[in-house]
Amino acid sequence: MSQSTVNLPPSSTFELAELGAFYRRHLEEDVLPFWLGEPSDRVHGGVLTCIDNYTGKRVSDDKFVWSQGRFAWLMAHAARLVRAGLLTGDADDLAARAIETVEFLRANAFLEDGSAAYLLTADGRKKEFIPGKGHDISYFADCFIALALSETARATGKWRYLDEAVAAYERVVARLAAGTARSEPYPLPAGCRAHAEPMILLNVAQELELALRQRGDARADDMVARALAHMDAILDTFVRPDGLVQEVRCAQGGDGLLTTHVTPGHAIESMWFVMEEAARHGRTAAVERAARVLRRSFEAGWDPEHGGIFRYVGGDGRPPTGKANGPFEKLILDTWDTKIWWPHSETLYGALLGHVLTGDAELRAVHDRTFDYVFKTFPHPDASVGEWVQIRDRKGAPLDKVVGLPVKDPYHLNRNLMVLVELLQGGVEARVSGA
Repeated sequence: MSQSTVNLPPSSTFELAELGAFYRRHLEEDVLPFWLGEPSDRVHGGVLTCIDNYTGKRVSDDKFVWSQGRFAWLMAHAARLVRAGLLTGDADDLAARAIETVEFLRANAFLEDGSAAYLLTADGRKKEFIPGKGHDISYFADCFIALALSETARATGKWRYLDEAVAAYERVVARLAAGTARSEPYPLPAGCRAHAEPMILLNVAQELELALRQRGDARADDMVARALAHMDAILDTFVRPDGLVQEVRCAQGGDGLLTTHVTPGHAIESMWFVMEEAARHGRTAAVERAARVLRRSFEAGWDPEHGGIFRYVGGDGRPPTGKANGPFEKLILDTWDTKIWWPHSETLYGALLGHVLTGDAELRAVHDRTFDYVFKTFPHPDASVGEWVQIRDRKGAPLDKVVGLPVKDPYHLNRNLMVLVELLQGGVEARVSGA
């Protein structure tokens, strides 16, 4: 284990300020240096993420476009944290990495119709992820480019990036309305809608909202209305009466795995998006409702035998069962009991945010239980490698298995450590106001 994670006392013994100092140290010493090193491509721009889960060695030079967008957001956000005194580092170098990545995307990722390719080579040539399916196979790639452009504009004052981010968001909204947006490699049947749709649109719109406000742009009020509409779509359409989130709703209904499974980590991540947006605009009831959904999602996903959060559970909170009809359901059955990095890092932030906003002591307990599991399980035991061993089996052992894309992802862990530092050292207004 790295020095900052060895022999940790129980999380419940930490005051919030002590937790903030710990998370900052873990980010600065153990996690961010991994990504600022060999994976960071200073020749072409961007990041190389096809990395072995355990050894940290690169296994391919492919660049997934949404990973590039995520990396640019991280570099730009880290630059802003350094300038705010909440992180130690070279803000100019971090901003330069964000610009390099954004320029790589601007030069290579877009197709003639303005949509984004899903996969590129290291030097930017378009590559089919699924042979014969084309390049524009997931609107999530476009969304992460929009996030990259928006945050890089905020960190650098290059406001043309923000205009391009708004345009990318508008194109995604139009394609979703027209039914032409694709979501490979796990497409939904006709007549079905995923919770992921309003969730990612909320995330993009709220980031655009903050950037437009910082710029003094008259479009900010309209973006607020759109962000709140996405937020309400999540709460009103996808939150079930039992307080869990239905990941997929289909016009024809159905009781199969697609429409009944629960993804606890995804619901938890979504709820902190909701809580931040609702708090920003005085929607207290929505904050409290989202906090309850977060707590309920954690309860449904926690493994009572080995600890940690399951990737998927059935609609009743028990292991998912049934026949896999399509790649999404196959993924659910194949990977449901894995313990992977991102639901746990999302819970660390989401639970503490809910605790700070509502005073709910049970949410502090959710954080503490997750913390105690996480820091016994995920940090790489070899400090010279660093980061986390992101993919684990049910018992917590390293797992050599693809559970989504064949990448080691820089986003969730770095982002959640950054926002934890903002919340705990900068104060809740640093997150809610987006200053």
